[in-house]
Amino acid sequence: MIPDKPPREDVYHASSDFQKQSHVPSFEKYKELYLKSVENPEEFWGDVAKEFFWKSKHTGQFLDYNFDVTKGKIYIKCMEGATTNICYNVLDRNVHERKLGDKVAFFWEGNEPGDEMKVTYRELLQQVCKFANVLKSLGVKKGDRVSIYMPMIVELVVAMLACARIGAVHSIVFAGFSAESLCERILDSQCSLLITADGFYRGDKLISLKVIADDALRKCKHKGFPVQKCIMIKHLTKEEAALPPGCQSPPAKRACPDLQQEKQRERVKKVRPTPQVPWNPDVDLCWHTLMDGASEECEPEWCESEAPLFILYTSGSTGKPKGVLHTVSGYMLYTATTFKYVFDYQPDDVYWCTADIGWITGHSYITYGPLANGATSVLFEGLPTYPDVSRMWEIVDKYQVTKFYTAPTAIRLLMKYGTEPVHKFRRTSLKVLGTVGEPINPEAWQWYYNVVGDKRCPVVDTFWQTETGGHVLTPLPGATPMKPGSATFPFFGVVPAILNESGEELEGPNEGYLVFKQPWPGIMRTVYRNRERFETTYFKKFPGYYVTGDGCRRDEDGYFWITGRIDDMLNVSGHLLSTAEVESALVEHTSVAEAAVVGRPHPVKGESLYCFVTLKDGVSYNATLEAELRKQVREKIGAIATPDYIQNAPGLPKTRSGKIMRRVLRKIARNERDMGDVSTLADSTVIEQLFRNRCAAAV
Repeated sequence: MIPDKPPREDVYHASSDFQKQSHVPSFEKYKELYLKSVENPEEFWGDVAKEFFWKSKHTGQFLDYNFDVTKGKIYIKCMEGATTNICYNVLDRNVHERKLGDKVAFFWEGNEPGDEMKVTYRELLQQVCKFANVLKSLGVKKGDRVSIYMPMIVELVVAMLACARIGAVHSIVFAGFSAESLCERILDSQCSLLITADGFYRGDKLISLKVIADDALRKCKHKGFPVQKCIMIKHLTKEEAALPPGCQSPPAKRACPDLQQEKQRERVKKVRPTPQVPWNPDVDLCWHTLMDGASEECEPEWCESEAPLFILYTSGSTGKPKGVLHTVSGYMLYTATTFKYVFDYQPDDVYWCTADIGWITGHSYITYGPLANGATSVLFEGLPTYPDVSRMWEIVDKYQVTKFYTAPTAIRLLMKYGTEPVHKFRRTSLKVLGTVGEPINPEAWQWYYNVVGDKRCPVVDTFWQTETGGHVLTPLPGATPMKPGSATFPFFGVVPAILNESGEELEGPNEGYLVFKQPWPGIMRTVYRNRERFETTYFKKFPGYYVTGDGCRRDEDGYFWITGRIDDMLNVSGHLLSTAEVESALVEHTSVAEAAVVGRPHPVKGESLYCFVTLKDGVSYNATLEAELRKQVREKIGAIATPDYIQNAPGLPKTRSGKIMRRVLRKIARNERDMGDVSTLADSTVIEQLFRNRCAAAV
């Protein structure tokens, strides 16, 4: 599984200075720990478990499972018989046992520069206890589901940890989703309560959350499931006159360091209207009023190891979202351990993950993983390009960020603007760079490594899913040599395999379906209220394996390369082609900022390649460039991969989290106007523009 020796050619190594202070200083040490985690998981994870508090110890096997549908029900159990509380472990343990009460848990950076605050571990614990008491006073109890629909503010973390403290199950819905999407998730998880905010600004765009939330609650009621209570936090406006009846003004919390920043806020206030906040006194409750009288003492609810912690919805091939269920103990151990090793966490680090907590990355690597390690994190409400394209690097310098974790789509976006916005800031505090969300193409990796990290920061290109709970394939900084674009090797306890269509394991360099042979503590336990879908989606195709749904290539050095979703594989004249591979070849051209490739039916070849390319600023699309792009793909991959159609795409259809909606691109490639649900698109106007730009030959 892991080669005896690391490769020495065509790889990048961490500096010797970095390796001296790394948790895993050598490849040999990594291999030793990995073998221990696979061959003796009880001992490996048992050592990890000793770092946490358990009200009662486990009595059965440390990790028990069945992955084979032909042998009965699929199940995964970790530390059965143990009881604990994850909120206690990430807050009380840090404040009382580790004496970290005065350490900053979060630096909150608002959408507007200068809109900021910080919260210590002690303050966070107090706020969580108060809100936990609020939830209890409203009748929320262990096992109840609570829907959270909030912007990236500290109170979002407070709400989710308060649920965990009393044993309630949080279901966070990304604040960019529509009323219909929110309603669908509330109905599926049967939530008893909704927590939301008046609204927020994303860049210069107002998102009226309360208006959307009210629409969702009307839809729920119409469908026979009235949600009894909705708690709203006042985030945007602080003036008493703008507050609904019965909702007091929140305490002042955002620092105003100097007069210049005060003037900036006054300017913004003048040009931005105060949102009108709808208020239903029969349902709505004010966060601030409820918190004002709540006690700061709240005993945690001790939960069984396999008690549900949260439900998080992820898209499914049928279009109906799947409610991925994660449980307390295994998820806690896995997110804490992956955070510690993958980011080489040190006590003086300032860590920044740019994801939204509405996604699994925010759950695992903004909230639970960092807090379990007692880390200091940046919590960012805004956009990487607002108010200008230097915002990220300004924040890195402001808080002296040491570990930085973002998405390839953000990197490619910022690449378009060149190096000058990056070089305006020093970034000397950075030590590790991470990527998440999709495979990173080598050109973006090189730019990230060379320009952002100044060739001195290891890049951890992490592969994982909502379902896996945490990283499963990833480099470890200082220990594993890096190959641009490769997810490298498995994390501790993870045993990958590559299968062919017949379900046979492929050895050596090969390409096929990526599967896992045994569980790790943080893997999902089921699809909420739909066990049949859980077993069919992840275990039925290849009994005995967890099926990721991703294609994967293993190279001659044993490195794993994610080639994209299996449904993003194209069969051209009997040859399987990865759309990600073609996209990477296109983006390597100096004129191309981003590319997306989909299949289009072909009468002879079965499928043809239809490519959408977004060009860098100042570059014009013409026949010469198109010929160069075809030649580049042909040279990089082979004649079989030569694009049939290349279309200029000034913008691509993306979700609010930055993922390209290839389903929409397939429709455009085929000239099919029936788009289906496009409510999750960040900008729906790009669709018509792409139809206008369609290749003339593709009728």
